[in-house]
Amino acid sequence: MADHSYDYDVLIIGAGPSGYVAAIRAAQLGLKVACAEGRATLGGTCLNVGCIPSKAMLHASEFYDAAANGTMASMGVDVTPKLNLGKMHEQRIDAVDGLTKGIEFLFKKNKVDWKKGYATFQDAHTVKVGDETVTAKDIVIATGSSVTPLPGVEVDNDKQVVVDSTGALELAKVPKKMVVIGGGVIGLELGSVWRRLGAEVTCVEFLDQILPGMDGDIRKEANKIFKKQGIEFKLSTKVTGVSVKGKKATLTLEPAAGGDEEKLEADCVLVSIGRKPNTDSLGLENIGLETNQRGQIETDHSFRTSIEGVWAIGDVIPGPMLAHKAEDEGIAVAENIAGETGIVNHDVIPSVVYTWPEIAGVGLTTEQAIEKACGDKAKVKVGKFPMMANSRAKTNHEPDGFVKVIADAETDRVLGVWSIASVAGTMIAEAGIAMEFGATSEDIAYTCHAHPTHAEAMKEAAMAVQGKPIHI
Repeated sequence: MADHSYDYDVLIIGAGPSGYVAAIRAAQLGLKVACAEGRATLGGTCLNVGCIPSKAMLHASEFYDAAANGTMASMGVDVTPKLNLGKMHEQRIDAVDGLTKGIEFLFKKNKVDWKKGYATFQDAHTVKVGDETVTAKDIVIATGSSVTPLPGVEVDNDKQVVVDSTGALELAKVPKKMVVIGGGVIGLELGSVWRRLGAEVTCVEFLDQILPGMDGDIRKEANKIFKKQGIEFKLSTKVTGVSVKGKKATLTLEPAAGGDEEKLEADCVLVSIGRKPNTDSLGLENIGLETNQRGQIETDHSFRTSIEGVWAIGDVIPGPMLAHKAEDEGIAVAENIAGETGIVNHDVIPSVVYTWPEIAGVGLTTEQAIEKACGDKAKVKVGKFPMMANSRAKTNHEPDGFVKVIADAETDRVLGVWSIASVAGTMIAEAGIAMEFGATSEDIAYTCHAHPTHAEAMKEAAMAVQGKPIHI
């Protein structure tokens, strides 16, 4: 029942994965809800210029690559592909359009009012959205994140020479030479799109290995696979400058530890060094809410901030900047506001890289597990199973990668699962469910898996924890 001293029970600021989910869930729980969003369409970065459009391009480019580079021919399908980049962009735009309109429909269905404009706090229960002032008993900050700039490097997506992740989705032609600054998830995904379509791709990473935060074996294997696919890596290297002349860019590089500089030319430079929370323009100073050194808003386990009636979720709070983590927090915060108990187990948040093959993980890495065991490797057991020994992967000509199960040596409880496989992003859900229920490696090993499926590799890796895999 609405509190009539306010316009709404709940106002959500931001309609990305955390915000729109929170708005819908709060409405389902009987609250009067509004959602402020300044973008012309709902869905935030994820649906408009992030997760969804990038997957549309990844999927389409995989078809082209399979046709152009012999995979289809090896299975008896002879074709001579011709790239229609305009059509590829059309199907990307169509996917985005359908999904963003779908959220707009869900707002109407659940009676969520869309306040069109960017919100600024006036006080803890009042925000200004455009020319309108809106009050609410509870306000949820769900404004997401944006691209982290690289000092000294100017991004101009319109010129399509130095671009960010948004601009990399809009390239009108395949660049001859592309340099990706940053060896993280976004850079590798988008770099792999244009590599498949014909670009020579070089990835420059400050650290000594790609995919920071992932399991060490995964990082090494991924590097090897991407090199085999044609991506060149310059690791332990920093970019100190990018100059643009006409349609060409020249990068200045030097070793991360210091040393002689070198020059690298490119037709397109993708700046992809991470994301930062969108907290700068909210008027947080008007309510006395401070951010930490990374610009994030600190909350308790229920997503309450230090200001009564103000909550925060998604990319603006500490934790991985992942759409599915944000969605779960959206559900939880709505339930907490409604007087129910909403929780998110942040120890079991899967992460996926949608390259080919996909890369996925959940829980602890081997390095983290050993560190938690005070450096005692004997307290951690690991089982690995190669995809080349999996019948379905071999039949599908998808031999790259492996599944790795990490378990506590004493209790056998699963601590983490990591995988490189064509469908690793789908397979990792099994590991997440197992860990949520406190499964042991034996629980997975003795669960019957359908044959022939990629998921059998998960079973075999679990059997390998006890040294008893069947097919290796």
